Amino acid sequence: MRVKVLFIFSSTIIFTLAARVDAADRPAPPNVVLIVADDLGWRDLGVQGSTYHETPNLDALAGRGMRFTNAYAACPVCSPSRAAMLTGKYPARLHLTDWLPGRSDRPSQKLLRADLVQQLPLEETTIAEAIKPLGYVSASIGKWHLGEKPFWPENQGFDRNIGGTQTGSPPGGYFHFRTPSMSANSKNEYLTDRLTNEAIAFVAANKDRPFFLYLAHYAVHIPLQAKPDPLARFQAKPAGNSLQHNAIYAAVLASLDEGVGRLVNELERLKLTDRTVVVFISDNGGLSVHEGPNTPATSNAPLRDGKGYLYEGGTRVPLIVVWPGVVKPGSTVDVPVCGIDLYPTILEIAGVDAVRRGGIDGVSLTPILKGKGTIARDALYQHYPHYSNQGGKPGGSIREGNLKLIEFYEDNHIELYDLANDPGETRDLAASLPKDAERLRNKLKAWRESVDARMPRPNPAYVPPK
Repeated sequence: MRVKVLFIFSSTIIFTLAARVDAADRPAPPNVVLIVADDLGWRDLGVQGSTYHETPNLDALAGRGMRFTNAYAACPVCSPSRAAMLTGKYPARLHLTDWLPGRSDRPSQKLLRADLVQQLPLEETTIAEAIKPLGYVSASIGKWHLGEKPFWPENQGFDRNIGGTQTGSPPGGYFHFRTPSMSANSKNEYLTDRLTNEAIAFVAANKDRPFFLYLAHYAVHIPLQAKPDPLARFQAKPAGNSLQHNAIYAAVLASLDEGVGRLVNELERLKLTDRTVVVFISDNGGLSVHEGPNTPATSNAPLRDGKGYLYEGGTRVPLIVVWPGVVKPGSTVDVPVCGIDLYPTILEIAGVDAVRRGGIDGVSLTPILKGKGTIARDALYQHYPHYSNQGGKPGGSIREGNLKLIEFYEDNHIELYDLANDPGETRDLAASLPKDAERLRNKLKAWRESVDARMPRPNPAYVPPK
């Protein structure tokens, strides 16, 4: 027995030493910076076609990386999209399908909203938790909006949480913000600048070890409040024929763009550029309706509608990935991808096999990023069983190839569009392509059942609007 114990102990020492030697021989995994804008529309960047907004730093970022022209948020509103990015799971599977705490039911609704989980459950494995065993230090800086305490970032695998609470809009506004971990230093301090400063400080403090930075800006979410200098510049700028002409929104976006540029410059100064992957995405489409002062914020044309809607303007978003030495600079890809794909992509870049974890809906984009192929997925799905503040109604959608079907849950009617020839979703093909429409409807239903999607229920107190 004594010999057996010594043998096991000796084997453990040998195995541990071998593992340390192997780890020492492997190159350090790359740093990952995931920047998430709030309510930024697909058309809002210069590189995406805007002629009124000014986004030189984001345009330059796209020039250094790959831009996905058919990228989608996992939901047309924020909390579900962010949960999907961090876990790789469809919001329907998480039962987190609306912004938190969600829009309360009203007598004017034909349906009562689907049951809604009020937080990202602690048993879910976030990106930060999945890559921590590889030695990553991680920070969540900015908007969280995934539940009350104790469901904040520090309990979801992040080593630092700066500015993240259950709040979905800028807490106190852009000039008078206040959270348990961060408050304005002066009445003139701007929230976007402060988050950028915190991100730069985190990167500098951890330049000698692999880090994961989740920089979730509150910009360009309402209330729209801008710094005086960029605001004056856009107030004096002619909009021309552009449908985008909100000077305050443009100035808020300009500050976001400036912050991205400052962070990129800091990576360069610290000589971290070549070993840092930078991802930029929005959590849903741009706000295109009246919702508070100084709105509508933007136009998503030629896409239809915006935030809160299942049409393209509500779900298609900008996505840029910079991976030095791997991604071809200035490249574009039209393969449909989704926010759920960021989880397996980042894990694979870091050196973790996301597929073996199970229960992941996202697909790693690394074959596309490396220029060695495409991804194996036949359809993308949306499930939004709620009424949105912007006017959207409960429904779900499926995109298969260039065909997109939307099913509206109030009366179960469907609409079918060919996005290749009609990205603005102006010509409903459901009647002229009945076989495709029925097939996609059945496929969407089967998917809902496979993820145990929660559905809205008839409202017994429904009062038709007069």
